[in-house]
Amino acid sequence: MASSSFLLPFFLIIFSCYIALSSSRKSLSNHPLPTNLPRSGFRFSLQHVDSGKNLTKIQKIQRGINRGFHRLNRLGAAAVIAVSYGPDDTNNIKAPTHGGSGEFLMDLAIGNPPVKYSAILDTGSDLIWTQCKPCTECYDQPTPIFDPKKSSSYSKVGCSSGLCEALPRSSCNQDEGACEYLYTYGDYSSTRGVLATETFTFGGENSVSGIGFGCGDENEGDGFSQGSGLVGLGRGPLSLISQLKETKFSYCLTTIDDTEASSSLFIGSLASDIVNKSSGRLEGEVTKTMSLLRNPNQPSFYYLDLQGITVGSKRLSMEKSMFQLAEDGTGGMIIDSGTTLTYLEEVLFNTLKKEFSSRMSLPVDESGSTGLDLCYTLPSEAKNIAVPKLVFHFKGADLELPGENYMVEDPSTGVLCLAMGKSNGMSIFGNFQQQNFNVVHDLEKDKVSFVPTECRKL
Repeated sequence: MASSSFLLPFFLIIFSCYIALSSSRKSLSNHPLPTNLPRSGFRFSLQHVDSGKNLTKIQKIQRGINRGFHRLNRLGAAAVIAVSYGPDDTNNIKAPTHGGSGEFLMDLAIGNPPVKYSAILDTGSDLIWTQCKPCTECYDQPTPIFDPKKSSSYSKVGCSSGLCEALPRSSCNQDEGACEYLYTYGDYSSTRGVLATETFTFGGENSVSGIGFGCGDENEGDGFSQGSGLVGLGRGPLSLISQLKETKFSYCLTTIDDTEASSSLFIGSLASDIVNKSSGRLEGEVTKTMSLLRNPNQPSFYYLDLQGITVGSKRLSMEKSMFQLAEDGTGGMIIDSGTTLTYLEEVLFNTLKKEFSSRMSLPVDESGSTGLDLCYTLPSEAKNIAVPKLVFHFKGADLELPGENYMVEDPSTGVLCLAMGKSNGMSIFGNFQQQNFNVVHDLEKDKVSFVPTECRKL
């Protein structure tokens, strides 16, 4: 029986960052390139929103599961929702569905002189935005609200700008000649305001002028309060990666128990070079590179081309329709840094669950104490536990996961659980499965690579 050795106790990862959808891929040909771009790209430290809180490991896991569950419901909904927009709110349109709350933060500064903010990182949406004065409706945020009147580099975007045209939905303030935007999320949170350009400072030293962002003076919903705005890193033209004219980015996620090290985000050539220039790469491990798909209905998401799953020594028997992206844009599997667990279409998950259990020697735990779908009762004495190996077959590469990337232990209740769940429709390759990989997105080649890495050493 093919298996993966699993030593108790072990470490796991929770990395959840805000995720959303965007709908426009229009060109920004008439928008000037931001200036002062460093040749090697950018490096950011990422901070989980639960970091530093007095929470046990299982409490952090359960909080991540709850957030992932709500996100899954939103992402599995229809690709569009009806919203109202316009001076009299009477123009009914179709707008993209975005996610909800965000969970991973990156530090930056906005304006001249620069004012520091901690913003939600979102690899599945495009718009960069923060709350701005005067705020007619704003949520409580951990830092002061940005005042554009105090910045010498603030400039409103005109209605004919490529940035304005790239918005999923915009209108023109004729009195001020300014582009106004509305971004609505799947949990009915929203941000509304004026599109502008500003100087953004990253890492305390790299200042880039001319970055387009939303200056929101009407913002509602409880999904954003852990940060002071959002930085979109999706595939659309308004995202940070697109505005910086970069074609690569990566993130490398440390385990949740590693309180002394932060996770990392790299934009530009650093995304693929950083591991080779450090001691982080794991010796003898092979990089796996696979294809990314595009979905016109949900263009900001990064879709994987899943072709099968092996449990132990058996490749699961399943219909392609269970996991492939359909012609109408439904289904498929996205790689998501904003969802903790991996979720599979329900029939596929149940098939995997049955095969997995047939290869485990431990009794199934039926208590439901962790909120996970499949758990086993651990023996009273700690020992090595053999678990079936788990391989995801993607177009271009087979990715065999380490045991600690799909099994999680709860010592308080004495159970060992599979860190996966079921969904209705869309499947998600979650961040728990991505721990200790430098996950490199190559947007020019439509590829994603998994480089086995000790992320804390980067």
